[in-house]
Amino acid sequence: MQDRKKIIGNIRNKSGYIIDMDGVIYHGNKVLPGAREFVDWLVAEKKNFLFLTNASDKTPKELQEKLMRLGIKVDKTVFYTSALATAMLLHSQKPKGSAFIVGEAGLINALYNVGYTMNNIDPDYVIFGGTSSYNYDSIERAVNLVLRGAKLIGTNPDVTGPIENGIAPATKALISPIEMATGKKAYFIGKPNPLMMRNALKKIQCTRENSIIIGDRMDTDIIAGIESEIDTLLVLSGITRENEIGDFPYRPKYVLNGVSDLVLKEKQ
Repeated sequence: MQDRKKIIGNIRNKSGYIIDMDGVIYHGNKVLPGAREFVDWLVAEKKNFLFLTNASDKTPKELQEKLMRLGIKVDKTVFYTSALATAMLLHSQKPKGSAFIVGEAGLINALYNVGYTMNNIDPDYVIFGGTSSYNYDSIERAVNLVLRGAKLIGTNPDVTGPIENGIAPATKALISPIEMATGKKAYFIGKPNPLMMRNALKKIQCTRENSIIIGDRMDTDIIAGIESEIDTLLVLSGITRENEIGDFPYRPKYVLNGVSDLVLKEKQ
């Protein structure tokens, strides 16, 4: 299997790694095979790496604690979420603005940390992130705020996300009733928005030529890499199956079963 060895060698020779989390490192609350060994390898080889996730519900500290519970110890600075990217963009667009937020602590804290205030009367933005506290009242309020001039923002364009017993509706699915009722289209900030990728490259301080994005979704991770001219590795440990790759008009540069394939050599 010379081709497989060459693929693994090419990936291991990269300097920078931009890594999705759910479906790559863990699935729900279960660590995926080889994930611990892969992160240990990244640290031992002094690779520059960043966990880049479209999930907006958790803070970097909460993500750090989750990985620690799964047996993976990393610094909280290696996490970059769509909530942080959203806060960064809105701060640059309208410093110290206000927002009506449908989301969890990760999104609320990110906006609070850049000086945003919560406002359900006349906000500058209506912002949707991943949440389990989604209800008709929040939809109704969001619709009327947008009709009165608030700009509609989604932290990411994911329609679904993996959970332990299947899939769950994600941000784009949650925000669609507001788009339909108002006739206004949301602006989505997470992958595959190139903003996320440029910020990730800055954080790992690597060129795109020496970096690779590792993810389990063709519609966010892989297209994000392609549009940013960063090599892509699709792992089949998450939401995309091998027979689904052909459904898309683009292909990942590499395909492996999981990150365990990258550390298999270490075990031999």
